[in-house]
Amino acid sequence: MQLPSPSPLASAWALDPDVVFLNNGSFGACPRAVMQRRQQLLERSEAEPIRFMLHEAPELIDRARRTLGPIVGAEPHDIVFVPNVTIAVATVAANLRLRPGDEILVNTHEYPACLAIFERLCAQTGATVVFADLPFPVPGEEAVFHAIMSKATDRTRLCLLSHVTSPSAMILPAARIVAALRQRGVETLVDGAHAPGFCELDIAAINPAYYTANCHKWLGSPRGSGFLYVRRDLQENFRPLALSVYAKKPPAGKSFFNVEFDFIGTQDYTPIMCIPDAIEHLPTLIHSDWSGVRTRNHALALRARDLLCDRLGIDAPVPDHMLGSMATIPLPSPPATWNPGPTRYHDALQDRLVSKHRIQVPLWFIADESGKPRVRFVRISAQLYNAIEQYEYLAHCLRRELAAENA
Repeated sequence: MQLPSPSPLASAWALDPDVVFLNNGSFGACPRAVMQRRQQLLERSEAEPIRFMLHEAPELIDRARRTLGPIVGAEPHDIVFVPNVTIAVATVAANLRLRPGDEILVNTHEYPACLAIFERLCAQTGATVVFADLPFPVPGEEAVFHAIMSKATDRTRLCLLSHVTSPSAMILPAARIVAALRQRGVETLVDGAHAPGFCELDIAAINPAYYTANCHKWLGSPRGSGFLYVRRDLQENFRPLALSVYAKKPPAGKSFFNVEFDFIGTQDYTPIMCIPDAIEHLPTLIHSDWSGVRTRNHALALRARDLLCDRLGIDAPVPDHMLGSMATIPLPSPPATWNPGPTRYHDALQDRLVSKHRIQVPLWFIADESGKPRVRFVRISAQLYNAIEQYEYLAHCLRRELAAENA
């Protein structure tokens, strides 16, 4: 099988050349140079574990905080590290004190794991999850803003809001929504899982109560390198899910907020320590800066989106300015008589793309507030290792497999 070639920059990654990888958005892909840095840190940690964990690790974690802060627009000391966004959302949920009748405002494009966390919390406390139904296709930011604000009430305690929606890949007007909700006394937890390296990000300007993101998606650090920002006035008594050995006797000279999150038992902290290396490395691949990386990936994502929409005969579902390095394209649902057999993915069409055509791209659905599938879609990602020929190949294979569904 002759597969399309990726970008010449793909040699900087360890991706399988026999796979057309169009799914950086799910778990990211760590460049070889950053992987090598992690291996060096792992070897240092094994050479003298006590020295590494107690004396070297704190400074390496502080280095990550100092490097990350300017990239995301936050003071370094307002940032703590977590394995991923899901853990961060669970941490925020655990620090809330909900009462019966309280409401958590979410929307129909939120990540399922985060929704499940708040659904469980509400079941335990007598609070209620309230869904705002976001349109898709969407005419623009105004429709998103009004859909969310229309569901805020005097009982709303917190809004969970994706900066970049996972299923529909839309950049939401986070700053405007956060400000409008706060005027009504509602704080916001912004899920920015995709945002760093994907779109312009200034947490201070957004000014949420909480902001969390993953560095392993678009910044290129190893998996296990997420962060949580907590606004300064909310940091006192904000605790991690598991308490640190320093919980009752913190070392002097550092914020207790930082100390508690920086050392929670024995775990591998090297993904966090590699965040600065990823931030420094990726732009050098195109002799640019992070603005250049985002601009290049955005242009490829739009070009690929337009190509797929043209080949599938559909209109672009999201305005260009609401997209970053991903795009979601609606697909026709299979006929009711279609019986694809068992599937290991959300959609049997993804199984066929992987097994028959060696394409790794997610197919999923946007659900209504009851969880019932409403819009079937394919979501493409554009990273420096991708090339337009890979999306042309995807379009060809999609048309072929969609035709087979309706044969």
